[in-house]
Amino acid sequence: MRAATDLTRLPALLILGLAAAALGSALVSQHVFGLLPCKLCLVQRWPYYVAIPLAAVTALLPPGRRRRLGFGLLALVFLVSAGLGLHHAGVEWGWWPGPTDCGGGMGAASGAVGDFLKELETARVVSCTEAALRVLGLSMAGWNALVSLALAALAARLGAAR
Repeated sequence: MRAATDLTRLPALLILGLAAAALGSALVSQHVFGLLPCKLCLVQRWPYYVAIPLAAVTALLPPGRRRRLGFGLLALVFLVSAGLGLHHAGVEWGWWPGPTDCGGGMGAASGAVGDFLKELETARVVSCTEAALRVLGLSMAGWNALVSLALAALAARLGAAR
């Protein structure tokens, strides 16, 4: 009986791996391939910063009510993530306006006016309305929405299982 109920550890580890892969792909695209994130791209990473340790804790919990609660929380986190991805994809497709301050972030102020002006000359503004990359017609925001919905559905199913 214990072996059968303990099979929910594997899906928790799967969710952990997929969440880490999704966040890792965003970081690799930024730091290796130079695709700078916009403000909305950075916000879409927040649920993953919550989900990765939550999935690890869920995998470590004993089978039963607490693990199901962990899956329920993961489902909520990924629903939020899907909403953020859908919102950003909608901004990219022009379905609704994005934030008015959506542009590339600059480094911390160095204190010297000359250094600040030099930073302004080299700063790349990243718009939230333009997808840096599309794969099979979907931007990274669109793929995030789909992946997050799938992870939310998996976690919700496991959270509701008895």
